[in-house]
Amino acid sequence: MLDRDTIRKTLIELLEADTGGNFAKVDDAQNLRTDLGLDSVDVVSVVSQVERRFRIRLSQPELEKVVTVGDVLDLLQRKLAESGQKAA
Repeated sequence: MLDRDTIRKTLIELLEADTGGNFAKVDDAQNLRTDLGLDSVDVVSVVSQVERRFRIRLSQPELEKVVTVGDVLDLLQRKLAESGQKAA
């Protein structure tokens, strides 16, 4: 099972690769849209990359509840625990 810090590092890596931005100082309370400046296209792209990297599926109802970085990390931790994944 991946720990939260490892998941965070991977998420930051994917965000930076996708948007070209610097997200090194991202914290759990930051809003994906207003604080990080992601638009719907960015979110869809990052979600797609997350699904491929972690080999999981995120449903539309799950994604609709995601607002902050912490929400993303919580969702990924839960999905990875459900899948029993050990490595990305």
